[in-house]
Amino acid sequence: MSLDALIDRFGDRNALALGGAVLGLLFGALAQRSRFCLRAATLEVAHGQMGERLAIWLFVFSTALIATQALIVFDLFDTGTVRALNNRGSLSGAIIGGLMFGCGMTFTRACGSRMLVLSATGNLRALLAGLVFAVVAQMSRDGALSPLRAAINGLWTVDASARDLLVIFHMSHVGAILFSLCWLALAIFLARRNKLSLSNGLTAAGVGLMVAAAWAFNYAMSLSSFEMTPVHALSFTSPSADVLMYVLQPPGGGLSFDHGLIPGVFVGSFLAGLYGGDLKLEGFHDGSSMRRYIAGGCLMGFGGVLAGGCAVGAGVSGASVFASTAWIVLWSMWIGAVLTDRLVDQKRFWGVGHVVA
Repeated sequence: MSLDALIDRFGDRNALALGGAVLGLLFGALAQRSRFCLRAATLEVAHGQMGERLAIWLFVFSTALIATQALIVFDLFDTGTVRALNNRGSLSGAIIGGLMFGCGMTFTRACGSRMLVLSATGNLRALLAGLVFAVVAQMSRDGALSPLRAAINGLWTVDASARDLLVIFHMSHVGAILFSLCWLALAIFLARRNKLSLSNGLTAAGVGLMVAAAWAFNYAMSLSSFEMTPVHALSFTSPSADVLMYVLQPPGGGLSFDHGLIPGVFVGSFLAGLYGGDLKLEGFHDGSSMRRYIAGGCLMGFGGVLAGGCAVGAGVSGASVFASTAWIVLWSMWIGAVLTDRLVDQKRFWGVGHVVA
């Protein structure tokens, strides 16, 4: 079925939600099977290792970059309406928000997308942290915390002209693909050294392809739809808040890509966990563990909105179009996570040891 036929049959908003649900289903299944998580990758780096979790993250990251830039080269995607490249950006938000998000994902032992995946397979710790994450994200975007978020965002801003790294470094999209192939080569090297299975490597690459597919779908919808359609890829901070508010409001509200994405990821993760025998109820060990997860969810919710994206939204989707603020967010998340692990977890301030989610 063509995109125009899909819109004619279901309507613009329902078609968007359906596309989000399909891509979310695939993302959730692939992320669950590959165990993709930025926090797990940073933990290996913090412990001086270059293991399979870093290899998995690099497969996702490099594949998303290569596929997205290839879409641009073949005129299947145009970044002219991408907000991360064409609006004024906040460096203060990118740095502070990224550090907060990195700290929070270390406390919750999972990044935003990983919390949703773990929740679907029975992890009650991730479920609670994910709910706190969504509530605080909504408060930071439109609620009581929005004035503080706006004040921090306004401390250091840059024009749109300073947000495209390819323009800044005079690099073509083909050059961006060659640059991204270097990250893929590193992923392959680490995968071979750590004896990562071919299936894990392919499923991780599939996660990255979902980011590019989301760019392509939303761009195509923006050309075909009669309604204003934001061109974006996958993210989990604002979409989690949107789905939370949609559930709490009276029925009948308009749907969007993100309203399909979050439930799709949950269902895809559940089905993949059922297939792999990974469904298992897991709770908290004690009160200090619960406090840790709540604190982490708060940091991630505020930090994700402040930074303009989560580990996937900024760290992969934003990075795939070479938005400068997204790359700053990504590095800030890495720094925040590594510092938190060294200063908090390794000193056992919370009374719990290391667990890789």
